[in-house]
Amino acid sequence: MIFTKRIIEKLTGFWPTLKREKLLLVGLFVVLTFIIVSLLAPYITPYDPIGYRSAPRLTPPSLQHPMGTDQLRRDVFSRVISGARAPLVVAFGSIALSMSVGTIMGLISGFIGSAVDRILSVTMDALYSFPSIILAIVLVAVLKPGVDTMIFAISIVYVPTYFRVTRSEVLTIREETFVEAVKAMGASSIRILFKHIAPNVVNAIMAISSFNIADAILTEASLSYLGYGLPPPTPDWGFDIQNGQKFLQSGYWWLVTFPGLMIIILSLGFGLIGEGVSDMLNPKRKRKKT
Repeated sequence: MIFTKRIIEKLTGFWPTLKREKLLLVGLFVVLTFIIVSLLAPYITPYDPIGYRSAPRLTPPSLQHPMGTDQLRRDVFSRVISGARAPLVVAFGSIALSMSVGTIMGLISGFIGSAVDRILSVTMDALYSFPSIILAIVLVAVLKPGVDTMIFAISIVYVPTYFRVTRSEVLTIREETFVEAVKAMGASSIRILFKHIAPNVVNAIMAISSFNIADAILTEASLSYLGYGLPPPTPDWGFDIQNGQKFLQSGYWWLVTFPGLMIIILSLGFGLIGEGVSDMLNPKRKRKKT
């Protein structure tokens, strides 16, 4: 509860300085737009994104179909809008899970040390050494494809990142004077760890979370592109790019262009948020502004 309260306090404290962070504002606008669109997708899509229609096959963008139609006569614009849900759910879910697991393990490892620290560090280093997309593919291939599977697989990829960042911060903070003072007062190890050390690692975690969400979106799209994502005909940007690639050489560029642009723009939005948060949490930058 204390850890969660500190995160909420940090988020609340951002608002007074939010207007000065242009990158953060732009990133928030982009991401919130995608979130709102994904929530309202069933009400704003002009056509059924899954069902076949009597529309012309593979027609280029027009007033009736702003992003054209695909080989199954489906409206690409409707599929692009509906396809925003899967990347957002997978990205947020996987990062929330990896952040929770990696942070707790990093706190324990850095604070306790000894054999526990060595075992956890070696395990996390082994996971970190694998290319993220290959590790995710292996996990999804072993398990049943679906949203839950992708969330689990992608979260495993980012657990070592949060573990390493948290552990590094704990190793530094536990040597601070205030921690020694709390120990001298007889506070328990659990109280010291979660009340006095954990809140001080929030800044480092927040600084990398947005970048990881952006990367998770790309990973989700890659899994869908390779056939390890949601089962067709569920709208998904990565799957639609893979589905439209076979028609690209025939001149049907809109099948891959618009889903690809959505992935780039959404990832860029989270990247801008990450840059903005990093600027806000940078003490040197704060001193220059004051």
